Amino acid sequence: MDIKLNKILSVYEILFAHYGDLHWWPADTPYETMVGAVLTQNTAWGNVEKAIANFGGKLTPEAVSDMDMQELTDAIRPAGFFNQKAAYLKTVTQWFAKYSFDAPAVQREPLYKLRPELLALKGVGKETADSILLYAFGFPSFVVDAYTVRLCGRYPIDAGSGYDALMAYFETNLPRSAEVYNHYHALIVINGKKHCKKKPACEGCPLYDTCRFKK
Repeated sequence: MDIKLNKILSVYEILFAHYGDLHWWPADTPYETMVGAVLTQNTAWGNVEKAIANFGGKLTPEAVSDMDMQELTDAIRPAGFFNQKAAYLKTVTQWFAKYSFDAPAVQREPLYKLRPELLALKGVGKETADSILLYAFGFPSFVVDAYTVRLCGRYPIDAGSGYDALMAYFETNLPRSAEVYNHYHALIVINGKKHCKKKPACEGCPLYDTCRFKK
């Protein structure tokens, strides 16, 4: 594909050819994905894994609903900001309770209804809401994060500025597919961690030949 015709899709194809299917997001249930989306705020994923492991394989919405705040805070302590995040988890779990903790019940609702519901919850910003919608429930809602912003600024991709502008640009220039959005976000993250870091490591980057930022 001519990169001038659809730069976004071309970048996706280059990254996918290099990394393949990354099987993202690493979780066993939709609820575990929801918890991970909250806990990963302002921390590394390794810390989230430690917090999830503290539930001993019993991370369910029913269990979190029944836990008192001290017990929940102690469990998620490795993820940092544990007092805030414990409150956020309680709020997200209460939202899920409206759907009887049933993922198919959520999936039967329209995206335009669910996203505002999630954004109205304390502690749920746009990235967290879209992560929940995309990875927990399979809605085509593109996730924008710091790696996405960095890619667009360096490559460059003229997607505008701010979360909403970048999200709209990606969704406009890609097939409206949760599978594609899932793969693309994961590919951006892994390439950002390996190459497009704060201090870039351009050698070996699959985008090297077409990136204007290359050194």
